[in-house]
Amino acid sequence: MISRDENNLLTKTSRGTPAGDLLRRYWQPVALSEELPSGGSPLSVKVLGEDLVLFRDDQGRVGLLGIHCSHRGTDLSYGRIENGGLRCLYHGWLYDTQGRCLEQPGEPGGGEHRDQIRHCAYPCTEKAGAIFSYMGPGEPPLLPNYDFLNASPEHLYISKIFHECNYQQANEGNIDPVHLSYLHRFLENREENYRGVRGANESHYNLVARNSAPVIDVELVDFGARIYTVRKLENDKMYLRVSYFILPNLSAFPGQTGGEGYSVNWHVPIDDTRHWKYTFVYSSGAPLRKELVDRERSELGPDFRLVRSRANRFLQDREAMKSKTYAGMGRGFQAHDAFATASQGAIQDRTDEHLVSSDKAIVAARKLMEKAINDIGEGRDVPHVVRTASQNRFPHLLVLSDMIPNDDWKGYTKNLEAEARARI
Repeated sequence: MISRDENNLLTKTSRGTPAGDLLRRYWQPVALSEELPSGGSPLSVKVLGEDLVLFRDDQGRVGLLGIHCSHRGTDLSYGRIENGGLRCLYHGWLYDTQGRCLEQPGEPGGGEHRDQIRHCAYPCTEKAGAIFSYMGPGEPPLLPNYDFLNASPEHLYISKIFHECNYQQANEGNIDPVHLSYLHRFLENREENYRGVRGANESHYNLVARNSAPVIDVELVDFGARIYTVRKLENDKMYLRVSYFILPNLSAFPGQTGGEGYSVNWHVPIDDTRHWKYTFVYSSGAPLRKELVDRERSELGPDFRLVRSRANRFLQDREAMKSKTYAGMGRGFQAHDAFATASQGAIQDRTDEHLVSSDKAIVAARKLMEKAINDIGEGRDVPHVVRTASQNRFPHLLVLSDMIPNDDWKGYTKNLEAEARARI
């Protein structure tokens, strides 16, 4: 367990809090591109406890501004898109994407002192179907050049999911390997057309169910922590999964594309008790299968809320728990995870938890977060803030879901990593 002060350190994210200052030093997704089409309405958004307006101007540029007009505080999300910016309805003040006041039409000469106005504005960039913003101090770093952010639409599915809990506990769920053998277990054998495990002729659903006490090892990398999970099976078979905690608030793991790609969950606080999980499903090999994409979308309503939610007890079916799924909450992992993390409370009380040896990745992630927060306090740059193009390569972000020939899982992974580096 950790102290209440440590728990607050990791979970409070508004401006001026230690974790809030940390998250602001990295690019964060703030919306899906599909939410802000050309000619579309401005969006009222809340990110890291800040009320903001996201808009696309009449030249297609994206801006993220403080939601209250600098004149007298009117909500800018109701404003007009025109003349290269966003115009407040109250008195017509016009702002560009950088927060400059272009016009004060009620003032002589259009506002002789309008250039002195610097409205709250955060730089934005758009990639892979998402809009990212940098909300921290100084010049923005480079957006990390992850492979999945460079994928073509046929190889990438992106969405977001509303979660009724603090961002930290949901991200910690991503780096908890043991829960795969329970929460996501299928009681019926799953022999579907599934490319999830290299070197195996069956799905990972079956493999994780056959060993619920895997060997777990953690090693630090420059962008976070690498997590080895090894399940020893019959006939000396070894099932290896390699996943990652990536500073400060995302994780990469073998998802439904398994050996041909990976999934990423990127948890962005709305405030301290709610967040959006941006989920990326990436296939580096064959294009994503339509049935996979359809299954992902079927779990969500048009407002990006899960159909199964705490309000309807996740539509748990006790009969299905007897012969179909362990949790009785359907076949979709998103609802399973939302149940497990939201039911811990809006902000999990970690002073009352009892960690065990299989939680070593969670412990490592917390320590990395605490160290990064301490770096800020001592005036150092935080880890995994990319400043140069030569740094912006990640061949060692090697997500695996493989049957391996022996128990040298680190050697196996290092050999594949060396091959990936040689291809750059």
